[in-house]
Amino acid sequence: MKSDFLLAITQLAAEKNLPQEVVLAAVEAALVLAYQKESFTADQNISVKINPTSGKVEVWAEKVVVEHPSDSRRQISLAEVRRIKSDAQLDETIVVEATPHNAGRIAAQTAKQVILQRLHEAEHSAIFEEYADREGDIVTGLVQRIEPRQIFVDLGRTEAILPAAEQVASERYRVGQRVKVSILEVVRTSKGPRVVLSRSHPNLLRRLLEMEVPEISLGTVELKAIAREAGSRSKVAVAASQAGVDPVGCCVGLRGIRIQNIVNELNGEKIDIVMWNPDASLFIANALSPAQILNVELHGGEGLATVVVPDRQLSLAIGREGQNVRLAAKLTGWRIDIKSASVAEAEKAEAEKVEAERAEMAQSLVGVEAEAEVVIDEGVPAEIPLVLEPVLTSAEVAEPLPSLDTAFVSPPAVAKPKLRFAEDILAKAPTKPQTKVKKKKKRNVPERDGEEDGSGARKLHREREIYIDDEDEEEKY
Repeated sequence: MKSDFLLAITQLAAEKNLPQEVVLAAVEAALVLAYQKESFTADQNISVKINPTSGKVEVWAEKVVVEHPSDSRRQISLAEVRRIKSDAQLDETIVVEATPHNAGRIAAQTAKQVILQRLHEAEHSAIFEEYADREGDIVTGLVQRIEPRQIFVDLGRTEAILPAAEQVASERYRVGQRVKVSILEVVRTSKGPRVVLSRSHPNLLRRLLEMEVPEISLGTVELKAIAREAGSRSKVAVAASQAGVDPVGCCVGLRGIRIQNIVNELNGEKIDIVMWNPDASLFIANALSPAQILNVELHGGEGLATVVVPDRQLSLAIGREGQNVRLAAKLTGWRIDIKSASVAEAEKAEAEKVEAERAEMAQSLVGVEAEAEVVIDEGVPAEIPLVLEPVLTSAEVAEPLPSLDTAFVSPPAVAKPKLRFAEDILAKAPTKPQTKVKKKKKRNVPERDGEEDGSGARKLHREREIYIDDEDEEEKY
């Protein structure tokens, strides 16, 4: 039976992919709890040892040496101890074997549950230790099930999570699909270790390059920086640590076979391999490839780089929706401002014009200050105000000055011209004749005698009254 017990432990260790020593330690801890509950007290120190060769189970317990024991679970007699240890003394605590003859059905059931729990804990610890040191590495997993916010990937020993934020928007996953993913992080939780994967992290591209390009793994070619927009485009800066090695050619491979394998693994994502340079201006120019660069001006204090490109290359340098310049900024660590050559020339001419105007204004101000400067004699005290006398010409000096006794004669008064208005000068316009009021006159028309009708009655006829205007009457007469 004991051999069967050891065989079961060995089989269990093989199923869980755990070392046999770990399984034996878990079983021993489980048996301690079971025996402590069944045959010993709760506060008594006991230990269980399983022989890895024979599978024999031994229980060792601490007991106090007394003359006449009252509790056999915690005490042992001096005569019994002397058989084991000849120099034992009273009130001494010794460890003796106390394996119960029958642990009982309850103890066996308890041991089974605790064993399973301990095995789960040991398995979780082994998984955490295995994947904790592999953060950033590439693993191949099988898509097990798909949920709206995450995908569960089976890695063999554990089930990992691929969150929605780490997925590529242009990729479509299906159950049973094999995918290469990068281990983002490993976290301990109450339900065991949680392994988080990623398909959009730059480390995935880095590891793929290391796997595909032997020069990178050997150290001949060094990856300096990676900027990636997963599913669309990436830029990789490389440099050679050995003279005579072309780092870009090593990464691209013969006829592009190396980089094409990586592009296929990333489902058609475009990858630009650029040369790294310690000179920031040259590095920025390389990062903006395939656009041609005319000039790069760095503003170190602001972390800004102004790049001038030909007019026909402006859209190529910026890229679709600014993708090219955005990736170049991530790759180099500089904020990049791109200008066309015509705009740069116009700004330069405007700046030179403003500078010339400022210089001319400053020169004119200096001339005005030189003319207004007055030289003060050093002998005159500073408190006495300086009176400037007018300078007379030779003709003015020859003329005699008028005497002070001569009365001042006021100049003759000049008659003021009489003011004339436009109404006095212009002829009066003829007044508009008033319109005559039309009056209606009633004509008196004499009555005519009535005519006699057939009945002999006479009818009176009245002439129709006609109204005429005065104007018509005047014209008539």
